[in-house]
Amino acid sequence: MILSFLTLFIAIVLVIFLTSRLNWHPFLVLILVSIGFGLASGMSTNDILTTLQKGFGDTLGSIGIIIVVGLIIGTFFEKSGGAIVVANFFVTFFGKKRVHTAIAFMGYLISIPVYADSGFVILTPINKALTKRVGVSMAGTAVALGMGLTASHTMVPPTPGPLAAAAIIGADLGWVIVFGLVASSIGLLVCIQFSKYMGKKIWIESDSISKTEEAVSLEERPSLSRTIMPILTPLLLIVIRAVVEYPGFPMEEGELKAIITFIGHPIVALLIGMFLAFRIPKSKASNRLSQSGWLGDAIKGSATIILITAAGGAFGKIIQASGFHHSIEPFIKTLPLGLMLPFLIAAVIKTAQGSSTVALVTAASIVFPMLDILELTSTIDKALVVISIGAGSTVISHANDSFFWILTQFSGMTVPQGYRLHSLATLILGLTVIITLLLFKGLFG
Repeated sequence: MILSFLTLFIAIVLVIFLTSRLNWHPFLVLILVSIGFGLASGMSTNDILTTLQKGFGDTLGSIGIIIVVGLIIGTFFEKSGGAIVVANFFVTFFGKKRVHTAIAFMGYLISIPVYADSGFVILTPINKALTKRVGVSMAGTAVALGMGLTASHTMVPPTPGPLAAAAIIGADLGWVIVFGLVASSIGLLVCIQFSKYMGKKIWIESDSISKTEEAVSLEERPSLSRTIMPILTPLLLIVIRAVVEYPGFPMEEGELKAIITFIGHPIVALLIGMFLAFRIPKSKASNRLSQSGWLGDAIKGSATIILITAAGGAFGKIIQASGFHHSIEPFIKTLPLGLMLPFLIAAVIKTAQGSSTVALVTAASIVFPMLDILELTSTIDKALVVISIGAGSTVISHANDSFFWILTQFSGMTVPQGYRLHSLATLILGLTVIITLLLFKGLFG
């Protein structure tokens, strides 16, 4: 048992060291560490290669199309000016007196289809202009925006990270979305109160740069309904399918249920969202769907996350085939860790190497073979495991995380202020969500 722990510990340390210190690509690191772990665990070279190929291929087959289509939706959402439209809506809806709440949930929605880093850059001009207009500190509004982006980026599919973790764990995407939305929103509400409090203690002046808001002219901006439909429609279809398929739901087998099941499948639901996304731009430029247009850019951009995800699936398959989970079963059973174990593994990896996506994929790969031992095998349990990994992947964002530098530099924070504001907020977000999940586990068994 000690040797098994030591082997996995070394594997995790290698992943962290090679990705954070030597800046090796996570795809290469995960493949090499998978092979090394297999050899150290006593697997034959033939078994290692067979398992590696199967894990990579199975994960790629289950998640590849979904990631590509999700990123296509995000690209059209971002480049059409849709992000600005949604941001303005939230500001109007919540009002200037609730500026922190408006900014937080503005970031929350936008980070579902758009990466958090990109979302912060896109929304910073609006955030600065609004902060200046209301007369509050950037310290509070920047943290609110950052936590809104982080919460959905790490816990709400079809953002690639939680999507990948759900695929590796084998969780039902509908329930992941349901619990992800609820738990991350609760965590975000706590962070909003923290942002208000810190905004009163630390003053950072907003140097409004609202002119960059006009990157997409007013005439070219899409309507709100046209902008949010590609995001909300797939989420709704996937959730409805999960509810209909849940054991005990009073709906008989038949044509209607078959249709709901089909259109609610993540691939079909996101394809519907993709075609709705094609309608977001007002102008009908013919080259947007070409290889050199927006569609081509999205497909190119999806390659990295797909390869990292598939490599993570291969790593998980190697761990499973090595029999690691059997050797540590007596030890795990003596500790009532439950959902805390996925959270802690993800938190250690995130804090050490900086990337939430790498933390999500790696932690899911490590935890998947342990689900039986942890007694987390039901549909609800697997969804909660994915969100607990997502919560862990927020803890803690600091100097080795690119988002830390984007947030601090775009907001005028010093590095010490970044630790006091952003890093502490990510810890609060993660802890609040895992506590919420433990309560959910108690309620849903």
